[in-house]
Amino acid sequence: MTVLICGAGIGGLCLGLSLHQLNIPFQIFESSRTIEPLGVGINLQPNAVRELAALGVKDDLKRIGIQTEEFGLFSKRGLEIWTEPRGLKAGYDEPQFSVHRGKLQKLLYDTLITRMKNNPVHLGMQVTRFKNLSSSVQLQCIDKKTGNTEAIDGNILVACDGINSIIRKQLFPEEGEPLWNGAILWRGVTTATPFRTGASMVMIGHDTQRFVSYPISKKNINGKAKINWIAELKFNPENQWSKSDWKKKVDKSKFIDSFLDWSFDWINPLKLISETTSIYEYPMVDRNPLQNWTFERITLLGDAAHPTYPVGSNGASQAIIDARKLAFHLKVNKTNKAALMDYEKEMLPLTAKITLANRNSGPDALLQVVEDRCKGSFNNIHEVISQNELETHSEKYKSIAGLNIEKLNNSESILSSFI
Repeated sequence: MTVLICGAGIGGLCLGLSLHQLNIPFQIFESSRTIEPLGVGINLQPNAVRELAALGVKDDLKRIGIQTEEFGLFSKRGLEIWTEPRGLKAGYDEPQFSVHRGKLQKLLYDTLITRMKNNPVHLGMQVTRFKNLSSSVQLQCIDKKTGNTEAIDGNILVACDGINSIIRKQLFPEEGEPLWNGAILWRGVTTATPFRTGASMVMIGHDTQRFVSYPISKKNINGKAKINWIAELKFNPENQWSKSDWKKKVDKSKFIDSFLDWSFDWINPLKLISETTSIYEYPMVDRNPLQNWTFERITLLGDAAHPTYPVGSNGASQAIIDARKLAFHLKVNKTNKAALMDYEKEMLPLTAKITLANRNSGPDALLQVVEDRCKGSFNNIHEVISQNELETHSEKYKSIAGLNIEKLNNSESILSSFI
């Protein structure tokens, strides 16, 4: 009874750790030859942090990340539109964390390797295809070190291999490339003095030009921290752009001219961009929600199942929830199609709603409302938009994303009945 996991990202590693808790055998196959702390910042919502705490890594999260205290929306003039407390400050029993994505992945990987007698993670294994057999599923890989092709049989296969999933492509050969909405994100990490509360996440601007930033580490002895930032510009989606380039390193000259006057008394986006040595370019892409994730003994998880725009701090969090939910159903039903179908039935509708909400009315949608009404300039925000409209929008998104404070605080970890 073995679960084959394609991909050692956050979702795949959390699934492995969860299956280890439940004594369900598994093997993970990852194309990268090493797991290094690469990438930029991400946010982990309280529902995901609760699951990571149940996996026993909360103290390590505190070591490598920072507990987010505030979320804020600001106009292109740097004027406050809406702020709200986050995590413990908002009344959740668990904090929200801002953390370096690569450090979190490395933490999960090291934790898994330490806990298991035999290493279940096979690095340098490029998955090429799968085959459903009469009573099992077969995963085919190329060993990057030897060039040999290997075939591995298991009870079920879980694709955790991201937005460009090889497994998803085989299941849906006509789907094509990810969908681009015209936006390009440039991302970096700079050592600087944190702004506002010192643990704030902010979004500034509007639909066609935005700047997002938050610290992902505690302050050093000089009062500075690692500050994650994202600069975004939107272009005509019909234009030709290198949409296939993913995590491409570029020079700041490619976009910095659009932010030359973005310097406010509480944050200096221009300075953060200028002082960053490594800048990465990402197209803002997602995929349409699927009607099914599960086919016989195969299912999808995380970005392989529901890639979404990174506007609601839900990508990594949802992959963690997916992993815990799938582990739950595998424990209840054993490693069979029934478990995969129950997982899909529970999670597919919820994640489809998040994907569509992030396209149309994510937590940042108020930025464009203010831009349309006053071009980002005002003396009193309530002359532009009512407090009720602000609060209603915030609560609506939390409800869609499963972040209602009372409901979350009154529930337990997904696997609490088994561990």
